[in-house]
Parts: sequence; C-alpha cells; structure tokens
Amino acid sequence: MTTLHFADHVVPVSREPFEDGGVAVDGTKILRVGTRSELAAEFPDAETVEHGKAAITPGFVNVHSHLEVSAMRGALDSVEDNFSAWLLKLNAIRTELGHDGVLKGALVGAREGAAAGVTCFGDIGRMGSVGLEALKTTGLRGIIFQETEFSPDNRTAKDDFLALAEKFEALKQEETELVRVALSPHSPYTVGSELFELLAQYSILNRIPLSIHAAESADEIELLRQGTGLFSTFYEKFDVEWSSPFSTPIEYLERLGVLATRPLLAHCVRVTDTDIERIAANGATIAHCPKSNAKFGHGAAPFEKFLESGIAVGLGSDSVASNNVCDLLEESRFAALTARNRQDSTRLITAKEAFECATLGGARALGMEDSIGSLEAGKEADLAVIDLTHDAQDPVSDIYAALVFSSNARDVKSTIVAGRTIYSR
Repeated sequence: MTTLHFADHVVPVSREPFEDGGVAVDGTKILRVGTRSELAAEFPDAETVEHGKAAITPGFVNVHSHLEVSAMRGALDSVEDNFSAWLLKLNAIRTELGHDGVLKGALVGAREGAAAGVTCFGDIGRMGSVGLEALKTTGLRGIIFQETEFSPDNRTAKDDFLALAEKFEALKQEETELVRVALSPHSPYTVGSELFELLAQYSILNRIPLSIHAAESADEIELLRQGTGLFSTFYEKFDVEWSSPFSTPIEYLERLGVLATRPLLAHCVRVTDTDIERIAANGATIAHCPKSNAKFGHGAAPFEKFLESGIAVGLGSDSVASNNVCDLLEESRFAALTARNRQDSTRLITAKEAFECATLGGARALGMEDSIGSLEAGKEADLAVIDLTHDAQDPVSDIYAALVFSSNARDVKSTIVAGRTIYSR
C-alpha cells in the first residue's frame, strides 16, 4: 500500500528543498519525492497523510551515542572538571546499576532519540546487548559498536582480543535488518598497541566497522605525546605496562594500521592540520560532538576544516551523561555556532552544512549513504517531520535556517523508520 506524506516544506538534502510537496512510501522504501500535484497524479489511489505547516526531512543520524549510560543523566556533572574521575565514576555507577538498570535507561534513551527525529544510531557500549535490545524494542535503525574493556596493557592483548571477539560473535547472532553489530576499541589511552593491531586485522579480514574515541582531551594528548599526566599516573598506580608513542593520537593510529580500517573517529577536538590530512587520506570518518566537547571544556573541533578536507562528518549527541539531551537539531545549531565562534575559524559554517551533517553526512560517516540520509527514490523510508507552527519559526524565509537556528527536538511531530511510524504526537 502506497502512502503519500505531504507537508508545506520538503527537504531532501540531496537536492534543493521545495514547498508544497511530499514523499511517496511503499513498504519500507521511498518510491518518489515530488510536488503535491506530481504525487497526486502518479498515485491517485494512495493513502494520504497531511502534516500541514511542517517540514519532511530525512531522519536524523546520531553517529555517536552511549545509550547504556542514559540512566546517568546529570549524575556525573559534579566531576566534569576531572575527565579521569568522570570515567571512573561512570564505570562504578554502571556496575552498580547492573544489566536491568542499564537496560531500563537505554530504553529511555532510545525513546528520547525517536521522539527527537533520530532514525539511526551509531551506538557504543561495553554492554552491547543492551543498546541492541533498546534499538530493536523501539524500532530504530543502527549500528551497535561493541566496546572493549579497559585493556591498555600489551601483556593481556591476546586474551583481551579473544574475549572481545567471543562477545562480538555472540552479539552478531542477534542482528536484524535494522540493527547491525560492529566493534569499538575505546581509545588510544584504554587500548594497548597490540590489541589495536589485532582488532585492525580482524576488522579488515571480516569487514567489520570500527569506531574509536580519538584526540578528545588535553590529558589524552599529553599521554600520547609526552607519556605523562593523569592517565600515566593511573597506569603506574595499577601496574599497567604501557609505552608512549610520542605522537599525536591520529599519527599513532595510522602507525598501527588502524586508520587503514577507515574507522569512525569520535571527537577529534585536538587534531593538527597533518592529522586531518591523515584522516582524509585514509578515508576515515568523524563523529563531531560539539555539545559534549564543550560541556567537558575539551575545546572546539575544527569543523570547517573537516568538511573542506572532504571527510565524511556526522553529528553525535554522545551520551546524555555528558550532553544531557539527545537533540540533533540543537546539536546542528551548536555545531554551526561554535565553529563560527572559534578564534582560528576560517569561515562561517552554514545552516545547510550543519543540517546535512545531521542527516546525509551522518549516513556517510557510518557507511550507510546508499540506503539512508536523504529523501530519494529507492532509499529506506526513514523520515522526520518537523512542526513549523511556532512563532519563533515564523516566517520561514530559509528552511535550513528555520530548522537549524529556530527548531529543536520538541518540534518533531513524527518519526518514521523503514516506513513505520515509531513516534507521533
């Protein structure tokens, strides 16, 4: 059965926006995108859904989240000024919550995302099964990146790899048409060089996507470049055997062959121009998380340089323990404004560029641009419908500006994944 979704504005992203149009959906796929008159003539017997003064857009792609820590919203704010203390407290609370408590929070996080127009998550979790169950229960699309445990010591690399591979293979049995499984070596300061090399080989041989936190904080840079600082002190305290590469995190990952896997790199706040060249040359992608970066005081990533280098950039909310909301419209606004306000910024990021990173850019970053991220015939019917009736959005002189600078998650009317409405108000 064909259904026609009509609205005052249609924003395909892959082509220019237009007014008084719609999207024809049949089953899980988009059949056609066009004006009201075109669709009505081509599908005279189709069911119609009138969204009125609203915009139909591609569903948002949240490329970096941690649904499993959704129950910790606000619980870690008191230690945000100490990143290592924040990480330790997070792990302690996660252990205390146990599987059921973590799952309950993850379900809340998934529903929050659906209500915010998110149709696809790139979700990282130590308890990967929790994120997978949350996405499946909510009807969302996504990739679950099973994360490594704390494993910086090369002496345990082989055992750490075997344990992670076993967990990954078990989780892979739970994949569906909508939800796939991948791997996340957490970061250069929590994963040893030998484990990184083993995972890079495993990724390439089995075509498994990787996602890695990289170049996120000053503490990470100090450890990698000088072998000193908070993380070094932590290693000494717990007798961790670890040697500094005396390089940037990005150079280190390239040396180990990890960049050859074309990983999704989260944050990349503290990168050099040479780092950006390395990322682009290897075909790696970036999850840009401007609000989380700012909340920690980590700095502002060179967003416009990523785009100018041809890197596929998606937006991520990160966890609600560090954001504290999942709102890709707000994230796109913050991404544009912080990039414009950075002292060494080379130009203004436009509303259109920011919105594209929340949709098609995110799909590219996850390697899913052939199926989602834009409104095109043959792609999956993943849609968001954004209400434009509020005074703060009137008049709509530029639809991208109205969406990015005047709208937020509370304006989402409907979220549709694979042709099925999973949220509506």
